[in-house]
Amino acid sequence: MLLHIPNVLDAATLTRCTALLKQADWTNGRATAGTQAARVKNNLQLPEASPVALQLRAIVLEALSKNAPFFSAALPRRIYPPLFNRYGGEANAFGNHVDNAIRTHPASAQHVRTDLSFTLFLNNPADYGGGELVIEDGMGGRAVKLPAGDLILYPSYSVHRVEPVTRGARLACFSWLESMVREPQQRTLLHELDTSIVALRGEQGESETAVRLTSCYHNLMRMWATV
Repeated sequence: MLLHIPNVLDAATLTRCTALLKQADWTNGRATAGTQAARVKNNLQLPEASPVALQLRAIVLEALSKNAPFFSAALPRRIYPPLFNRYGGEANAFGNHVDNAIRTHPASAQHVRTDLSFTLFLNNPADYGGGELVIEDGMGGRAVKLPAGDLILYPSYSVHRVEPVTRGARLACFSWLESMVREPQQRTLLHELDTSIVALRGEQGESETAVRLTSCYHNLMRMWATV
C-alpha cells in the first residue's frame, strides 16, 4: 500500500523546521546506508545526535502522534528515530535500493523491523528540479513529489530510488517503522475497514451498523496485533 497523507506538518510548523534546517551541519548520507544501498547513495544527512536533528525529530514525532490517517494505515509499534536528508549539488541522488529489514538505533540498541517506510517532504516542489521518489510497485515505478508537509507511506520491501536533483535542493525527513500488524494484507484490510467506519459514522452517526463494524475491527486487531 502506498498512501499519501497530506498536511502532516502545518504552515507554522514548517516555518519552524525551515529555520532549524538553515542551521544544519550536513554530513555524508552513506553513514546510515546498508552495504547495497551505500553503493548507490549520494546525498547529505543530519548526524543523528546533532542538536538540530533532535529538535526536528521531536517536532515530527509529535505531529505523527496526532495524525489519525497515519496511525490507521501504519499501526506503529516502534518508529525508528526520524532522519533528515538533503539532495542537491553534487550529492543529488539515491539509486535503486531496498531498505534493510532490521534497523538498530546506535544509541539505544533497540531493533526495529522495517515493515513500512515514509518520506515527509520539508520544502515545496517548486524549490528544486527532479528529486522524485520512485517506488516500484509491480506495475512500473510510481514517481512521488509532494508539497511541503505531506508524507508518503510505502512498504519497506519495495525497490525505490530518488531521482537526481537538477536544480536547488530537496529537503526531507525519512524513517522506518515496525507495525503492530506485520502482514501487509491484514494492515490494508484494517485500514480500509477503519476508513469505512469513519465515513459511515459521518453519514449516519453511531448507528447499529457502525457499532457492529467497529466490533469487527477491534476483534481483528486482537487476532492480528502484537504489542
